[in-house]
Amino acid sequence: MTATLREVIEVLDTAYPPSLAESWDSVGLVTGDPDDPVRKVLLAVDATEAVVDQALEWGGDLLLVHHPLLLRGVDTVGAHTPKGALIHRLIRGGCALFTAHTNADRADPGVSDALAQALGLTGLRPIDPKPEPATDKWVVMVPRQASGPVRAALFEAGAGALGNYRECCWTASGTGQFRPVDGADPSIGAVGELERVAEDRIEVIAPRRARATVLAALRSAHPYEVPAFDVFELAELPSNRGLGRVGELPHPQTLREFTETVAAALPPTEWGVRGAGDPELPIRTVAVCGGSGDSFLGKVSALGVDAYVTADLRHHPADEHLRSGGPALVDVAHWASEQPWCAQASAILDEAFGEHDGWQSRVTDLRTDPWTTAARAVR
Repeated sequence: MTATLREVIEVLDTAYPPSLAESWDSVGLVTGDPDDPVRKVLLAVDATEAVVDQALEWGGDLLLVHHPLLLRGVDTVGAHTPKGALIHRLIRGGCALFTAHTNADRADPGVSDALAQALGLTGLRPIDPKPEPATDKWVVMVPRQASGPVRAALFEAGAGALGNYRECCWTASGTGQFRPVDGADPSIGAVGELERVAEDRIEVIAPRRARATVLAALRSAHPYEVPAFDVFELAELPSNRGLGRVGELPHPQTLREFTETVAAALPPTEWGVRGAGDPELPIRTVAVCGGSGDSFLGKVSALGVDAYVTADLRHHPADEHLRSGGPALVDVAHWASEQPWCAQASAILDEAFGEHDGWQSRVTDLRTDPWTTAARAVR
């Protein structure tokens, strides 16, 4: 049994739902035929020329990356352009390209979970939680003999899903009452006569985005000319999905020690790891955000953490943050902060396809951090 690219995409979309991606982002399949077999998957943060070379030389069927190769407006992928040349090489080599970007940032687990776990943090929760998907509760009154078909129609339309369970509902019995008036065409009873009917009250939940589909299914399956039903918008609930993570170190460390811990836990880069704040400050509660996270400086200050680990911090925002009493900062290279995600995604794929014929997943050993040299004056 060999996995297909379509099956791999289904697993990735479950782990990193495309609906979690930012509106400006570009995630999902870039090149490749969903019906092609997949045996070898190479994972990387970036689809650089060297990474593409490695994927093709290894005989990879899929290159899974975090950063989109094609993000801004694209009007050509001609081979005369740097990115277009990589696209052509991948297609000629029979290697698909798939991107999981901000959807992987917000997933549970996601990019920041991998970073937090690399640093030994526990008790993880999001810096910026994303609510559970908006949900409706449908309450439908239906004559008892028609309950089965109506329930089936609601389920077919997407209602009744609760986590890993399907066809979930609650049913109670009672008596319905109505009097058809002139112009009515009742399926039960007669115009002008009061009718009492043994009815079931069916309650199901459904995604709010499926409201039109559920309503159409209800009206199609219900025997009444005018079905009686209610739709309640349920309150938003917090989830473990969202950007960034907050967690606890097993034991307190000084900022100096914690900066060394971060440097030892992440892949080495010329950028290295920098700490800002009192080097002797005790650190126990830590916020992290894979990638560029300076937009969360205000939010982490309000969370009461001792330190914040992220990438691409700039001088003025960092300085103002510390002047205002914010937590210590640990600045790492962008690539290094996201590279632990590759192992996480590889493990998810191995769990799903490890028993399939010829299956292999591998995290590239190439450093795709763009900074290649550094100097530090010694005086």
